Amino acid sequence: MSPSTAGVGCAFNHDPQKVNAAHSCIDSSSSGGVGIKQKRLNVESPSFTPSTTPNNGAAPTSAATVKKPATLSPKAAGAAPFLPKGAISRANSGTSQLRQETGTPEWGLTEVPDFVPQRFDTVDSLQGTGNGVLGASNAFDPFVSSTTPLASAGAVVTHQMQQNPYAHDHTGIGGTSYFTSQNSFQQPVQYHLYAPIGPHNQSILGYQRNVHDLFIPNDFREELQKKAAATLQTLPNSQLPAQIDIFHSLVPLDVTHQKNATIFGYPSWVYKAQSSKDGNFYALRRLEGFRLTNEKAIRCVQSWKRVCSGSVVAVHDAFTNRSFQDSSLIFVTDYHPLSKTLAEQHLDGPNRYQSRHASTHLPEPVLWGYVTQIASALKSIHSAGLAARIIDPSKILLTGKNRIRLNACAILDVVQHDTQRSIADLQSNDMVNFGQLLLTLGASSIAHNPTKALEHFSRAYSAQLYNSVLWLLGAGPSKDPQQPPPDRSIDVFITGISSQLISTFDSSLHLDDQLTYDLSRELENARLIRLLTKINFITERPEYDHDRHWSENGERYFLKLFRDYVFHQVDAQNSPVVDLGHVLTCLNKLDAGSEEKVTLISRDEQSCFVVSYKELKKGVEMSFQALMKRR
Repeated sequence: MSPSTAGVGCAFNHDPQKVNAAHSCIDSSSSGGVGIKQKRLNVESPSFTPSTTPNNGAAPTSAATVKKPATLSPKAAGAAPFLPKGAISRANSGTSQLRQETGTPEWGLTEVPDFVPQRFDTVDSLQGTGNGVLGASNAFDPFVSSTTPLASAGAVVTHQMQQNPYAHDHTGIGGTSYFTSQNSFQQPVQYHLYAPIGPHNQSILGYQRNVHDLFIPNDFREELQKKAAATLQTLPNSQLPAQIDIFHSLVPLDVTHQKNATIFGYPSWVYKAQSSKDGNFYALRRLEGFRLTNEKAIRCVQSWKRVCSGSVVAVHDAFTNRSFQDSSLIFVTDYHPLSKTLAEQHLDGPNRYQSRHASTHLPEPVLWGYVTQIASALKSIHSAGLAARIIDPSKILLTGKNRIRLNACAILDVVQHDTQRSIADLQSNDMVNFGQLLLTLGASSIAHNPTKALEHFSRAYSAQLYNSVLWLLGAGPSKDPQQPPPDRSIDVFITGISSQLISTFDSSLHLDDQLTYDLSRELENARLIRLLTKINFITERPEYDHDRHWSENGERYFLKLFRDYVFHQVDAQNSPVVDLGHVLTCLNKLDAGSEEKVTLISRDEQSCFVVSYKELKKGVEMSFQALMKRR
């Protein structure tokens, strides 16, 4: 054996060139031409000793360099006993002596806590297994345990089991596993409870409340229903065209059938129509006998589409049409059902009441409300570089209580397109028409006489409102020709009535609160009607009368008894009990899956069941899903 091949690589490397009998793995058929007899193992065989690995992994230069194995020193019997680091760290005395005796460096005795398995011996002792294996049902749950799996050294393995906040079932120790699919119907939010939202204007006691407190007011409901009926109203046997562009089902909205060309220069008519494009309803204003001579005139309507104000009736389109057997110009605007004009609301009346109108006038808060809304509309219009041009009581819609909107504003821009007037002049004329409107509303009977109307206005209203009308009409106290004309823009006017704007804004906030309160009273109705629909889909289906697996067994039977409990109760005299509060209470508890129990008795009074609302809700869901699968 050459020295170059002796002891190469690992000390346990089975090199085929080695001939050491104690470490050889080759047989007599190995290559190399050297016949070596393999000895059998017996009690006299020398012990196996691996060859020593040289420093840096280099092989020794010769076989003679291999050192003999070192023998155990007799002094080892007096060596210090082996102690784990945790035990040394817990010792309060003799630490330095142990370091000296064992030769352990300073960094080897750091206080590292021992690994102590949690819920191991203790849980096993509780279970009586003693096999050192945790049961599958008691596996560590990070959402249940109050401590971490690696506890500090010396900690006592006793855990206060907390309920899993993410689990629906809190009955057992530790709750259910977080990753286990839960089939619970209990709602985490108590949304089934009615919580009235303010404002609360009436100071009434609990027993003074009635059923109407759970729903929107009757007058508000009637108003909405009337508006819906007016929107869906049709005109049978109508002589109007069946189709105008994309609009159909025309219904006239004019209260009089007399032609009037005072405002626009052409007789105008208003219709309600439905769009076949989006299904919405719109108001169509038709100008009879108008001939379009300039295409640019009708294009100006595009500018009015960009005007976005709550006090202006939105303009959608304008086009010409011959469906009325003439050349008509038609404007498409928003439709506000059951709306009136200010002229119909405050100025029109039988002749026998004209003397009474002379002594009455609009309340000042109402008139201030009109002022602020018209000022808001003019602000949006003038900011868009346009002018209203029409501020007339017959063209201002009253769409709600003291809620007005400017209407028919874009018509004169098309009809009088060829009239060369600057925007500044038109906007200044808007301010004059604004003041004339206020004077007409405040002194309706004598509005034709400006002098008497102003005198009446000064006596009936405050100085601020009177001076505002004077400022709008340009009849201010300063008439000095040397002074430049004052800036009579809408911005200056709004600055002067800022206090009234705040008052109107506060009133609109109160109205918003009231509408939110009325809406909250109807919040639960859709949820309860869905629950009622499910129950009636399930119970006593006629096609399953002979299928006892459906109607008379299982949860369907409980649901049938629950329906009788809710709707078919009788009193001591066997008279039917009609109690809406009982119905709402039971349905809310069912929808929430309450843990409260209810007693259900069969119609023949031979069976009695005590079930919880949670179980009933589960039965509703399971039965409805089974019904859907039978379709």
